Amino acid sequence: MVAAFSCSTTTLADSWPSWTPETAFVPFAFSTDAMGLSVGMAGLLKGAGQPQAALLGAGVYSEKGTWLTYLGASNYILSQDSRWLFGAELFDASYKQFDYYLGESSGNDSSADDKVMADAKEFQYRLSMRYVLPLGAGESQGIRAALIPARKLTGHTPWNSGVSSVEFRPFYQGREFDDLPTSQVEPAEFTEVEKVWGLETRFDWDNRNNTRNPTEGSQSQLSVTVDPGSSERPSWWKWEFEQSWFWSFGNLGELFDQQVLAFNIYTADTPSWNSTEQINGSEEFRRPPAYAGNRLGGLYRLRSFSGGRFVDRSALSYSMEYRVMPDWQPLEEWPVFEWYDVPWWQWVAFVDVGRVADEYDLAELHSDMKWSVGGAVRFQVEGIVVRTEMAWGSEDSLFRVMINQPF
Repeated sequence: MVAAFSCSTTTLADSWPSWTPETAFVPFAFSTDAMGLSVGMAGLLKGAGQPQAALLGAGVYSEKGTWLTYLGASNYILSQDSRWLFGAELFDASYKQFDYYLGESSGNDSSADDKVMADAKEFQYRLSMRYVLPLGAGESQGIRAALIPARKLTGHTPWNSGVSSVEFRPFYQGREFDDLPTSQVEPAEFTEVEKVWGLETRFDWDNRNNTRNPTEGSQSQLSVTVDPGSSERPSWWKWEFEQSWFWSFGNLGELFDQQVLAFNIYTADTPSWNSTEQINGSEEFRRPPAYAGNRLGGLYRLRSFSGGRFVDRSALSYSMEYRVMPDWQPLEEWPVFEWYDVPWWQWVAFVDVGRVADEYDLAELHSDMKWSVGGAVRFQVEGIVVRTEMAWGSEDSLFRVMINQPF
């Protein structure tokens, strides 16, 4: 069994413009096969310079020398009557003797034995410029509609319900290996662009009744990512579409206060995959490197597999979760938890299926699909949803601690 830790930003403002800055720090420790004994610290500053803004940071160091750092800033504005929200994410990591699946070893027909153990440095820097459209709740409430976690659903189209937005996300991302084991055939032939940059444009229609713990509604996201290339690397582009639905089944006597069925579809393609362009006098395919391509496995899809276990031109996955909120909630009385505001916890059972392919063919994408099953305990701490998950699949099992609902 191996484990992973990850962070990402979330909507942190409970109200605006009435505010008081709040700070919370949480130390943690864990032990995994991949990292050994690891220690870390996560910190949150709500009202960081502006009432609706927040800073979230985390750092981890392991006895094997692996380290990770993350800093996220979210929900900054230029003026109160603006419809723009600004943010940034900075992630750096140095992995020691981690498992990687390179080239054909990351295809759908590959084996878990195809992995390579290597040292690598990875980074991802991203800016966020989100414009809240004057539709649905955004028409009357403006930017506040995107900052308040709970909202009333008033319809089934972007024109009369939910929060619609367009987000521009310029990024700079890379991965650099140290001394790949060239004695193995595939790594010996493996080459990868070490750094890319480009722009992701995302349309989002969030028609959920709550961004932290939705019980009804839906969310739709369409993203197009473009890397214009350079004299050293080819250009490429890809699209991704994600759709989630939520249905409430009420309580279950005195056992559960809440029952929710959540369902998610994700699909993606790289239309430039088979086209070529001249780079330094040679024809190269217009394909993203694996760390920037369409991937399954990791934090959100096929959760029993490591991040980037499957990579190819196209991808398709389905996830279903049964989420319940027990009537019994003792967390605020437990050691450490009693220091924080923990209004609820949630038990979850989930199943994931999906696969990647070298062309966007729905028949092929629905054949020989990989699977994961698992359970989770999630709870809200100081306005942030923390999730702990255990997932099992055909290759391995994974335990993770991270933040935010997966969808």
